Amino acid sequence: MSQMNNVHVSPSPLVRLPRVRKEFWFVVIGAALWGIDPLFRNLLLTHMTSTQLVFLEHILLVLIAGPVLWKNRSDLKGIGLRQLGAILFVSWGGSAIATVLFTKGVAYGDLNAVLLLQKLQPLMAILLARLVLKEALPKSFGFFVVIALAGTYLLTFGWSLPIGDHTQLIKPGNLFAIGAALLWGGSTVMGSYLLRSMKYETVTSLRFTMALPLLFVMVLINREAWTLPTDAGSIAGVSINLLLQALLPGLLSMLLYYKGLSAIKASYATLAELSFPMAGILVNWLGYHMGWLTQPQLVTSSQIIGFLLIWVVLFLISRQKQSVSDGALAQA
Repeated sequence: MSQMNNVHVSPSPLVRLPRVRKEFWFVVIGAALWGIDPLFRNLLLTHMTSTQLVFLEHILLVLIAGPVLWKNRSDLKGIGLRQLGAILFVSWGGSAIATVLFTKGVAYGDLNAVLLLQKLQPLMAILLARLVLKEALPKSFGFFVVIALAGTYLLTFGWSLPIGDHTQLIKPGNLFAIGAALLWGGSTVMGSYLLRSMKYETVTSLRFTMALPLLFVMVLINREAWTLPTDAGSIAGVSINLLLQALLPGLLSMLLYYKGLSAIKASYATLAELSFPMAGILVNWLGYHMGWLTQPQLVTSSQIIGFLLIWVVLFLISRQKQSVSDGALAQA
């Protein structure tokens, strides 16, 4: 009896729900900031070409990121060929070329097709994550991908088919979008690889700084005439939009993105990036009601369903990831 009295039973909850991992949501928020990009980019494209816009954007970004890179220069010691290749892929491919391709796709006007084709990113990133990072995918991950892509499709096209005939596939805007999607998907994996040995601030700074020389060469080779405004009002408008474009969907989004990517798998991060089309729909709706857009952007029932599908997938993945982490800690 005395032994039984000494037994201490600690209370435990009947149901313990896994906490949503905050790093996963850093990626979600960072990618969602890309959704406000067209608000600035569409206006700026009336005054400059795609390459010129991305070049000016990176000049501003390097002015901010350069001092951070110098402060974290110790991260650059001992860089090998693989890391150098990953840096060039992230900066030249993901930050320079992919952004120019996406901007060209937007300039061609079929924004719906551009958004849908960007959803090739998860497929590219998941494939590379298995090949390069040797990431083991969780149970039912393929099912999550299908549901997320279905939600993205509904957000972009509703219940209709986007492609009426085979000639739609070879439109320049579609080809630009496909190229951007493949490069951005690969950049997710290469960024995850770099974050194994570098701070997320360093990777963000490298992404912008290393891209600038390539963009400078691209501007010189294209020899496109600059058509910047000359009156004070237009100059102020372009300057403010360019600054906001660089700071919000540019710098802030990438800092949040890489901070989250430093703690989660690339295959999870690429699904978190599907928050981008959801944010785009909300921005279009708000833009019309706030007077920023002249054409009505109505939210349809299919878009609401697509919105809910993607957010359910994001929540389930984050819970599953947290459960795996809790299990690993329990075994340690």
